[in-house]
Amino acid sequence: MQSSHHDSGFTVRLADPDAGRTVAGSGPAGAPLTGPPTAVQGKNFRQRRRNRHGRGLRGELMLPTLPGYRTRSDRFDDFVLDSAQRLHDIWGKPLDGVRFAVDEIPPGLEQLVADRTPAPMGAFTAATAEDGPVITLYRRVVEQACGTRDELQDLVHDVVVEYTAEMLGVPPESLDPVYRRRY
Repeated sequence: MQSSHHDSGFTVRLADPDAGRTVAGSGPAGAPLTGPPTAVQGKNFRQRRRNRHGRGLRGELMLPTLPGYRTRSDRFDDFVLDSAQRLHDIWGKPLDGVRFAVDEIPPGLEQLVADRTPAPMGAFTAATAEDGPVITLYRRVVEQACGTRDELQDLVHDVVVEYTAEMLGVPPESLDPVYRRRY
């Protein structure tokens, strides 16, 4: 078995690619024969795919020039990065080392829904000895609060400004002049 360790602290174990390639039967002195997998053993996933002639896909499914090439998640990440860059351009050094993250939903969402408490659109985590401060936006919550793409971009910027202002201890209006003025 091959083992792969990731930075997030979990380990993935991959099966040995040559395991399972033994064909039933025996060779000289009772040694098992090895060879390509047979129908009795079954084929692995890549061999079962509908690629009968061995050519694979002939091209990209979606061209980079088409709107569907980037996912909603990718566009959301771009909005967060654009807002963070704008704030860094305005404020500079106080925002060095701040990490901006995106999560799908806030932790404990089930309990918030059960308590009929509105879900937060983001969170601020103070700096620790090992890591700098982290501002996290919750993509699904922010997306559900918007109707159009322009509204989404504005709301993402406002949420980034609000949590950055919380981190710096200043009012959001003084952090960015266009905060809540684009509606």
